[in-house]
Amino acid sequence: MPRSTPLYTPTKSGLVNGPLTIACPLPADVPQHLACGNNAVNTMLPAWQPTGTFAPVLPALGAPTIGDRLSAKSVDWAWYAGGWSNAAGDKGGPGWTNGGGADGTACTDPNAATGAIIPYCPDKLFQPHHQPFNYYSNYAPGMPARAAHLRDEEEFQQLVQGSGTSCQLRPVSFVKPLGEENEHPGYASEHQGSTHLVDLLQAIEGSSCAGDTMVVVTYDEFGGQWDHVSPPGQGSSRGPHDVWGPGTRVPALILTPFLEEPFVVDHREHDTTSILATVEHRFGLQPLGSRDAKVPDLSSVFEE
Repeated sequence: MPRSTPLYTPTKSGLVNGPLTIACPLPADVPQHLACGNNAVNTMLPAWQPTGTFAPVLPALGAPTIGDRLSAKSVDWAWYAGGWSNAAGDKGGPGWTNGGGADGTACTDPNAATGAIIPYCPDKLFQPHHQPFNYYSNYAPGMPARAAHLRDEEEFQQLVQGSGTSCQLRPVSFVKPLGEENEHPGYASEHQGSTHLVDLLQAIEGSSCAGDTMVVVTYDEFGGQWDHVSPPGQGSSRGPHDVWGPGTRVPALILTPFLEEPFVVDHREHDTTSILATVEHRFGLQPLGSRDAKVPDLSSVFEE
């Protein structure tokens, strides 16, 4: 380990060079240009299925989630993931497309990952690290909250299609498409993803849910089209943010019958956690942290 670090400011405690790890000091004592916190950065995998072997495993988390907040208020909700039933081993559930092969163990869907064995038959482009609730102990295999709230996207589509005269959707739904339909640069088809999104939106628009539903569509990379405006960076006064932000802007599309007219683009600045804040304010939920407690929600798009 290098012992000469001229570009780093010594800590106020007088810590000497050499130790591999240190405890995080109080925020005021963190040297300039450094970040210290309990953050998981880049790809990390859940401690249980669906998971993988291509990245480190994150120990099970116990902090409350937006799902826990909703459940505490008896507000029904679900996370609908494309390919979930196959990946999570929910045999016979909505979206399950595998049977036992000749020996009863092989996954028979031609898109199943190589070497997959019943009951865990993830699609080749199923991303276990895109399933946020699966990192939390409350949603571990065998937990009631897992069966109740972690569902396959096929179920969401069935509920929308069954909403001809009365809306069958839960009050809050999160929908995460399968890999080839999520518009992620590098492995997904942007055309296929855009078509899938339009199909979802048109299904909701044509159902009885349309009259009182707010749909928020957002991205992390949006097909690889990065922002041409440089982020303001650390120390910016433009809204609450963590030690790395504000960061690159991402698109957000909002559909609701209650938009102010005429409406084209809302230039007011929001944050990804503004989506959480919107749910929290709508249902009277306690914030999950200091950031979603401070950011503006998305109500600025509504007619006054």
